[in-house]
Amino acid sequence: MATKVLIVEDETNIAELLHLYLEKEGFETAVAGDGGKAVELFRSFHPELVLLDIMLPVMDGWSVLKKIRESDKTPVIMLTAKGETDDKVSGLEMGADDYIVKPFEMKEVLARIHAVLRRFGAEENSEEKKLSFDKLTINLDSYELLVDGKRVDTPPKELELLYHLASAPNRVFTRNQLLDEVWGFDYFGDSRTVDVHIKRLREKLEGVSDQWCLKTVWGVGYKFEVVSAG
Repeated sequence: MATKVLIVEDETNIAELLHLYLEKEGFETAVAGDGGKAVELFRSFHPELVLLDIMLPVMDGWSVLKKIRESDKTPVIMLTAKGETDDKVSGLEMGADDYIVKPFEMKEVLARIHAVLRRFGAEENSEEKKLSFDKLTINLDSYELLVDGKRVDTPPKELELLYHLASAPNRVFTRNQLLDEVWGFDYFGDSRTVDVHIKRLREKLEGVSDQWCLKTVWGVGYKFEVVSAG
């Protein structure tokens, strides 16, 4: 049975985008354009997760969250244009489970949804999307890159590219393969896009470990080279 997600967002274009993307990914969705409708739909739709905007007509996101938490522990991810720490702390203290600042990439939203659902046991059979090497952890569930134990801010596409290369160590990928498999067939960029992303990743990973590296295979493409322990 499809996982139900309630989208609470008054900006029609964002609500529509979330609805289309999540339906395409196999979720069942319902959309509320204001806080009052959100509380109403929450009771009738019985979602397994709520994406909740803060700035809403009728009743704001905080009030909706409070109403939900009065009787229910359903996971709630807050959506907001405000990146202030105070908002984040308030939301988490009031019982929100995660927080996404606009503008966001749809793949990041999806990754956060899967991560929260997994925490709540709604996706126990999901495969964990996390790779670990010497002094390097690439976590596509939480969209985090840890280099030598420290979190390094990395745009979603860079992280996806690194994950894709590292999930097949020592395999050489052509630029076109990477464009197709990481950016998707509908991406109208050219192979220089890959080069730019590799360059940025190298700046973050330079000299971290002698057990792996991002290697250019001249005339072909790139690979995540892992040195055999033996």
